[in-house]
Amino acid sequence: MGQPWAVGSAEGAPARLPLVLTALWAAAVGLELAYVLVLGPGPPPLGPLARALQLVLAAFQLLNLLGNVGLFLRSDPSIRGVMLAGRGLGQGWAYCYQCQSQVPPRSGHCSACRVCILRRDHHCRLLGRCVGFRNYRPFLCLLLHAAGVLLHVSVLLGPALSALLRAHAPLHTAALLLLPWLMLLTGRVSLAQFALAFVTDTCVAGALLCGAGLLFHGMLLLRGQTTWEWARGQHSYDLGPCHNLEAALGPRWVLVWLWPFLASPLPGDGITFQTAADVGLVAS
Repeated sequence: MGQPWAVGSAEGAPARLPLVLTALWAAAVGLELAYVLVLGPGPPPLGPLARALQLVLAAFQLLNLLGNVGLFLRSDPSIRGVMLAGRGLGQGWAYCYQCQSQVPPRSGHCSACRVCILRRDHHCRLLGRCVGFRNYRPFLCLLLHAAGVLLHVSVLLGPALSALLRAHAPLHTAALLLLPWLMLLTGRVSLAQFALAFVTDTCVAGALLCGAGLLFHGMLLLRGQTTWEWARGQHSYDLGPCHNLEAALGPRWVLVWLWPFLASPLPGDGITFQTAADVGLVAS
C-alpha cells in the first residue's frame, strides 16, 4: 500500500550548492553592472522619456524574475504531504521502491531530490530542484523573464564593451570575447576588462539558453507533454493547445506571464489527468 508523506521530511531536500552558485553568479552580474553604470562609461545615452521607460522595464523584469524564483523554490512538486494510500489502483500507477509508495501516472523518481515528483519534467541543475506539477508555471515564467533580464543587462553593458573592443586589434578582440580566462591568466587584460567581457559573455549565453529552453518548453506546453513523454513520443495527455495551456497554467494562462502572484489555480491535483481518449469518449 502507498504511504502518506510528511511535509518537511528531511529526505529529498534539494541540494543547495547549485542554488548558491547561481546566486553568486547573479551577484557578480549585478556588481559588474553597477560598476559599469556608476564608475565606468555609464548607461547608453537616452532621453528622459526613454530613460524612464527603461527604469520601469527593469523594475518590472526584476520583480517578475525574483517573484518566480521564490514561487519556484517554495512550491514542492514532490509526493511529500500527498495522501496516496489506497489510490494506486488505476491505469498508469506504479510502485517506487526507493520511496516505498505507490505513485500516480506521469510521476518519476529523482535521484538528486531523492523523492518521486508529481508530473515530473526534469531536474533543474541551476536551481537544484525538480520541475513538476506544482512549479511548472513559475519555471516557464522564470525562463521568459530571465532571458529578458539578461538581454537587458547585455544592452546596458554594450557601450562599455564596445569601447573596450575598439581599443584593441581584431585578434585581441576575438580572444577576449571567446577566451577571457586565458587572456586574464596570460596578463593580456586587466581584471576589470576581464570581468566586463566575462559577464557580458555569460549574459548573452544565458539569454540564448533561456530563450531556447522557453521555446522547447513552449512546444511541450502546447502539446501537453513532459520532457520524458516527448523523448518517448507519448501524446496521451494532449487535449488541444487551449486545454493544455489551462491545465499547466490555470484559467488565467494569458496573464500569468505578466505577474507571478496572479491567482490562477491549476484545475488538477497532479495525481489524476484527463487523457485524449477521455476527451474522445466525452465528445462521442
